[in-house]
Amino acid sequence: MLNTVRYGPESGQPLVIAHGLFGSARNWGAISRRLSESRPVIAVDMRNHGTSPWFDSQSYTDMAADLSGVIRAAGGRADLLGHSMGGKAAMVLALTRPEAVDHLIVADIAPVAYGHTLSHLIKAMRAVDLSAVSTRRDADEQLRAWVADDATRAFLLQSLDLKSSPPRWRLNLDVLDAEMGRITGFPEIGGRFDGPTLFVTGQNSDYVRPEYHPRILELFPNAQFVEIPDAGHWLHAEQPRAFVSAVQAFLGG
Repeated sequence: MLNTVRYGPESGQPLVIAHGLFGSARNWGAISRRLSESRPVIAVDMRNHGTSPWFDSQSYTDMAADLSGVIRAAGGRADLLGHSMGGKAAMVLALTRPEAVDHLIVADIAPVAYGHTLSHLIKAMRAVDLSAVSTRRDADEQLRAWVADDATRAFLLQSLDLKSSPPRWRLNLDVLDAEMGRITGFPEIGGRFDGPTLFVTGQNSDYVRPEYHPRILELFPNAQFVEIPDAGHWLHAEQPRAFVSAVQAFLGG
């Protein structure tokens, strides 16, 4: 079972949140708290991330099955929000087990294969000499040689466990690297999800291009599209208020 962090009331239909690659439930803490004012919110650590179990696979079939287990334990039906990798896992679950999902929210990702890779970030994390790290600043100084962007380094360092001796990454880097092709891809999958679906994207992101819309509508015929101004791929972190407002409006309050 995935590690989960629960927010809000005990009763009511939950909203399950699935993070993206290199993320964790804790990355979604502020968003989860805002969305939990009137409903339970369950944020998960995806497999091979955070404090969830490590496995040899990072396939979307397996990740969807993990999310299905969380929903089953929470009562059998939930609203589901997924960002990036988590969004693809959420889509696969909705397509294969539509009875488990009421509302589906997909944050800045499409049901397509992408040509890029993020293995260079895994290489950067592996390059950090953890035996020489005692503070997050120590690790940041080492990462700077590989990752110039301050926000990206800060995001990666959220998965560094400084309480461990020596410090360790809360990421199964070996499996994530080996499975990168699956993560950036999307499985050949049939089915259709007829439930209400929201694709919320960042204005400055190109992950959900107009040419992807026909495929999206083929699989999710009741999809709506909302664009968050002045936001990129990490739209929930860059424009949290606008993101929460879009989600709340879609969910009916």
